[in-house]
Amino acid sequence: MDRRSFLKNSALGGTAAAATSLAAPAYAQGKRTLTLVTTWGRGLAGVHDAAQRAADTITAMTDGDLTIDLKAAGELVGAFEVFDAVTSGQADMYHGADYYFVNQHPSYAYFTSVPFGMTAQEISNWYYQGEGQGFHDELGQIFGLKSFLAGNTGPQSGGWFSKEIAGPEDFQGLKFRMPGLGGEALGKMGASVQNLPGAEVYQALASGAIDGTEWIGPWADEKAGFQEITKFYYTAGMHEPGAALSLATNLDVFDSLSPTHQKIIEIASAEAHQWNLAQFMNNNGAALQRLQAGGVKVLEFPDSVWDAMGVAAKETLDQYAGDDLYDRLRASYNASMAASSSWIQKSEGVYRTQRDRVMS
Repeated sequence: MDRRSFLKNSALGGTAAAATSLAAPAYAQGKRTLTLVTTWGRGLAGVHDAAQRAADTITAMTDGDLTIDLKAAGELVGAFEVFDAVTSGQADMYHGADYYFVNQHPSYAYFTSVPFGMTAQEISNWYYQGEGQGFHDELGQIFGLKSFLAGNTGPQSGGWFSKEIAGPEDFQGLKFRMPGLGGEALGKMGASVQNLPGAEVYQALASGAIDGTEWIGPWADEKAGFQEITKFYYTAGMHEPGAALSLATNLDVFDSLSPTHQKIIEIASAEAHQWNLAQFMNNNGAALQRLQAGGVKVLEFPDSVWDAMGVAAKETLDQYAGDDLYDRLRASYNASMAASSSWIQKSEGVYRTQRDRVMS
């Protein structure tokens, strides 16, 4: 499937090409503005910040020669329309969670998170020192994108529920918001899974349109106000143990940039990735304390639920087997995760256990 060639030869692709040609004189003067669309409502804690951070850094590092004009979800296109907007040339770049686009290719899930997948450190290992970025590029060649990781939420919470979860049977018929392959796994457990943009989740929960939701973690969840609606909060989940965010540029646009500007986009994305992870991790602890002080009941899923989630997750991941790119990417991802986890468990894992025991 060569979607890039299709788009270039389509009427929409031709329109984009014409627009690029008309804008060429501005490029010759050394100034250029790229439109960045996002999957985030303006001001959504952390995720919008990552997009804004990358945009501002690119603009600053190029002394304004490359200005990034950020359009939040709904300001130019809808949250889930950004992928098509960039591949078609309607916009130049998007910032979002790539698992929103598994309908384009299931491999995109791995560049945000998959159920029982990588932690934030593990995905950095695979992406920057292993084969991860190469696979991101391979996907991009199909769809006409050049993508980089540009944000990470760290471990995400299991979510907010209208009642306590005593066992796997409590997911039967549960209307729950969860995107990506994690959502598919919950569906296999009997949940009625909803995929809603972040800006729409509060109203859906408040109105009873959904019975529960995952969003990110204590800080972002507190900002979203979910504690005003329900008090049952599960702080660990299987779906996003280290969810990465991506900045993707239309490949023709990216190729038209100078090597210096290309490198600046790459570096700004990587800086936003690390900065955003620290932002979430720095804020989550204090936010959780505030939530608990406000009456939120912090819970953990019982082992029976984790076991059922594991079965559903494996079934979900296996159902895409047979696609060459997916199979190669999954094998690379799993091998890297196993190697990273082995060392982290034997070093940092042991240390943390002993630190907490000795210094308590």
